[in-house]
Amino acid sequence: QAARSMRTIVISGVPAGLLQDDVMADILTIHFQMSRNNGGDVEEVTYPTQNKGVAYITFEDQEVVEKVLKKDQHLLQDKRLPRLYPLSVTRCCQHV
Repeated sequence: QAARSMRTIVISGVPAGLLQDDVMADILTIHFQMSRNNGGDVEEVTYPTQNKGVAYITFEDQEVVEKVLKKDQHLLQDKRLPRLYPLSVTRCCQHV
């Protein structure tokens, strides 16, 4: 199994303070599991983090990370959100 950091992406642009943290984590999980978002099985969502509006998504499979990163634009959409929120998706790097 690939190292955890290789299976993790960093999401920024998460609308902070609109919903409870666990609800937002659920919305992020759903978004990144959807095939239309190039997603796949999510192992863990880390939200909130020390940085406002940032979340970490760890996938079960590293291949999903590559597919998610290739998608041009991720728009967070949910009936509990007032509008679409563009997300910035980047590869997680191991901080030493």
